[in-house]
Amino acid sequence: MPIPPDEQLGAVARALDTVERDGATYRRLTAERTYPAPVEDVWDALTSAARAPRWLAPVSGDLRLGGRFQIEGNAGGEVLACEPPRSFSITWEYGGQVSWVDVSLLAVQAGTLLVLQHTSPVDPDMWEQYGPGAVGVGWEMALMGLAEHLAAPDADPVEVRAWMEGPEGRAFLVEFMTASSDRWVDASIAFGTHPEAARAAGERCTAAYTAEPDAAE
Repeated sequence: MPIPPDEQLGAVARALDTVERDGATYRRLTAERTYPAPVEDVWDALTSAARAPRWLAPVSGDLRLGGRFQIEGNAGGEVLACEPPRSFSITWEYGGQVSWVDVSLLAVQAGTLLVLQHTSPVDPDMWEQYGPGAVGVGWEMALMGLAEHLAAPDADPVEVRAWMEGPEGRAFLVEFMTASSDRWVDASIAFGTHPEAARAAGERCTAAYTAEPDAAE
């Protein structure tokens, strides 16, 4: 049985800000979560091509400094920096857009603090329509998958996938994505977005993520 959505979401701290990069201003999304596992284990789960399919998706390419990678059905990019087992930086190339992801790990009393920061140019129309949840919900699903994997590293991924694709798993995901979207609305308001605009964008984001597969097509 997976970790309940409220427990998953309550373990994440969220923030939004703006940063300067190469003379331009970008929005940066930050998600932090502590895992009850040693840094070395979390690092291995994040960077091992053998373990990635158990919590994220198959990853191909050269997972070394300067190498290029591709996540099946998702983004690809280049490894810009890598300091095992503490941090790495990559480009995140998807849909013709390039952004940057920085991940750092810090040993804490409860285990390992993971800090993920995604810095990207933001289309004003896309931000107005969906808000930060368009990216934030997806990252939280990855953080959730990592938590489940670290808690049960030997779980059969075929069985896990079958459960997630069944009615019980679908209900779990809808609850999780809806609550995650709501929390990114709160982060957007704290960032300075007008509450009414933030909530409207959050509703559209939730609808996009939770649409039935046939309806989404």
